[in-house]
Amino acid sequence: MMQTGLIPNAHSDLITDASYDFYGLRLATCSLDQRIKIWRLDETSGTWSVEDDWKAHDASIAKVSWAHPEFGTVLASGSFDRTVKIWEEANPGDGDAPQLNGGAGPSSSASRWVERALLVDAKGTVRSVEFAPQHFGLKLATISSDNHLRVYECLEQPSLAMWQLSEEVDVTTLPSASAPRSIAPTVTLATPTQPSATLDAASVSLAAHAAQQQQQQQQQSQLPSRPGLGYREADGGWCISWCKDRYWGEVIAVASGINGLVKIIQLSAARRPTTVLTLDPTPAPRPPGEGAARGTTAPADGDAPQPYAITTISWAPSCGRSYHLIATGGRDGHVRIWRARPPALEDGGETDGTEGADAQWSAAVVADFDDHKSGVGRVEWNVTGTVLSSAGNDGRVRLWKMTAGNVWRPAGHISVEQADEPGADVNMDEIA
Repeated sequence: MMQTGLIPNAHSDLITDASYDFYGLRLATCSLDQRIKIWRLDETSGTWSVEDDWKAHDASIAKVSWAHPEFGTVLASGSFDRTVKIWEEANPGDGDAPQLNGGAGPSSSASRWVERALLVDAKGTVRSVEFAPQHFGLKLATISSDNHLRVYECLEQPSLAMWQLSEEVDVTTLPSASAPRSIAPTVTLATPTQPSATLDAASVSLAAHAAQQQQQQQQQSQLPSRPGLGYREADGGWCISWCKDRYWGEVIAVASGINGLVKIIQLSAARRPTTVLTLDPTPAPRPPGEGAARGTTAPADGDAPQPYAITTISWAPSCGRSYHLIATGGRDGHVRIWRARPPALEDGGETDGTEGADAQWSAAVVADFDDHKSGVGRVEWNVTGTVLSSAGNDGRVRLWKMTAGNVWRPAGHISVEQADEPGADVNMDEIA
């Protein structure tokens, strides 16, 4: 049986993010009121009580993320003031735990949070921050409205004071790498690992990629001027999610801007970040004269579906599967689940992303739901990657579960506005 609880008057303004710690017993929330609050669960009564409350930034806070407890009690926050801050919980007796709550919250607290580092490289509002899986070390990825993905690595873990900017890349300039489609010719670039490729083929491929990249940039710059769309900041989406499986190296899913694409980016110490796969929900163009597949309708020329910003991504834990599950939510109200297959490893060992050109990722949409009928703000997997939850502007949290035959179906929903009423609008019959 599912239990729901209510935290009344959690913040004085709109809550922008909530994040559980590794054990699920503490909850960090941030808000437009520029404050971060830490809540602790009383397991006996099932109630949440505030532990700490402090003004963390000089503008609205967009995202908070917990580090793995292996590195201590560490929290990262990203804000519209274009900064990222690293916080650590310190005991009051340590001598470096100032009163951070500014008089708000409890008068006496067993712990205080100390600002350990300030990262100021972003040229736009910081929209998402997420610590890497612990097997990659203490690393933090950020994405901001300047479309730059930045990855930081802590050089002094005991003090958390020194963070090195190890990667910085403009996501919009990375060439897309889509899964090969049977209806379109495959163009392969000439690389040092392909000595048989001709220079003519290389020049044609480079021209094709340049034309595709220029077309995408032109579409992105033209979209805000269309009727019904506002400014770029208001319509865009910037979100990230790390791959939880260590065997494929440092891989991260990134959405940036308003083009509706998700790029799977491989990070490697040996070379610059590269796009190994692009998740594109728009249907592929068909050759002239070819009819639509059964059960689908093809858009007419000039009437293709308009891209919507992807506002949230969640990469599921692998749990021994031979493929990855990636969930996305966007401003179009759709929750999509992608099945991504990495290239097969010949020796079954780990990879650092430097495989040959024949190694390709592939992906397909295995579920597409529009039950929210409004923008989707958050998607999140359970610890086994078998149940997906989504929260939308319709005020509902919806659950999705895979059934027999690998078919994803709705598994229940909760009305957030009525969650405080016992049994109000809760449909959890399909959840075991």
